[in-house]
Amino acid sequence: MTITTPRLTLAAAFLGLSALTAGAQGFTPENPECIAPANPGGGWDFTCRQVGKELQDLGLLDKTVQVVNLAGGGGGVAYAEVVNKRNDDNDLIVAASSATATRLAQGAYPGNTMDQVRWLASVGADYGVIAVAADSEIETLPQMLDIMKNDPTAISVAGGSAVGGWDHLKVLIAANAYGIEDVRTVKYIAFDGGGEAVTQLLAGSVQAFTGDISEAKGFVDSGDIKVIAVLAPERLDGEFSKFPTAKEQGVDAVGANWRGFYAPGGMSDEAYDAWVDKIATLYASDEWKATMAANGMAPLDLQGAEFQAFVAASVQQIQDISKEIGIIK
Repeated sequence: MTITTPRLTLAAAFLGLSALTAGAQGFTPENPECIAPANPGGGWDFTCRQVGKELQDLGLLDKTVQVVNLAGGGGGVAYAEVVNKRNDDNDLIVAASSATATRLAQGAYPGNTMDQVRWLASVGADYGVIAVAADSEIETLPQMLDIMKNDPTAISVAGGSAVGGWDHLKVLIAANAYGIEDVRTVKYIAFDGGGEAVTQLLAGSVQAFTGDISEAKGFVDSGDIKVIAVLAPERLDGEFSKFPTAKEQGVDAVGANWRGFYAPGGMSDEAYDAWVDKIATLYASDEWKATMAANGMAPLDLQGAEFQAFVAASVQQIQDISKEIGIIK
């Protein structure tokens, strides 16, 4: 079973659309803040800190973006905080990803829907990876899946999303593609962020890690982990080209994690347009292109209404996937 992300079909239709909107230049946040809905070290944390830094470096903001880590519930704690307590905060943006869409698709944020916030823009996409500790005897994805097939209790996989979340889905998609009939037997352990999940892998508490290439990169560079599969249609460019895809190992599994931001639902149009414009200008910069290349991120250039439509399509597709593999009814 091949699982592709909506970006592969929708993004082409949206590329190149202007993000410059009337009134965007009239608002400047007094105390810009970005909530990362997980502990430090994971993809949401990376998104907030890197985008915040480069917005200031490029002169798009004249103040430092305060990054607040608000972990819990696979992003649900942060989502509820924004919806219930900070609905009209014009200075606030929140890091989001396919993991956010997954939890919304599965109804895992109790009482919350995607329409309660305003979706700002994407800043790229991260392909998923499956990795093991550097000293692990496991060398390939089929080798790991064979062990799982023969003894589901032998391999515990750590990820930075909640049970049923995007990190969990990625390993289930691979297991399903390999022919593991009941993917619910796969042992997945959820942590509050990819950094914590890798820490548990290095501690020997689990045998494998499922996450995104940007989360894994630092640990690969330090020699702590080895990537046994990238969930991309073909090998990535540059320094990431050494990592094999799942597909080339006979496991037809593809999964890209989009990265972007949402804002409070009650944010003013002027503030919303200004944030969309700032993120679009950042995305178009040579500096951000270099950041994407250094972190193995794929292009995904969507802003404003186009991004809103893309997230809606993501939520619908993930609902369909989740039903297909038994996560939800």
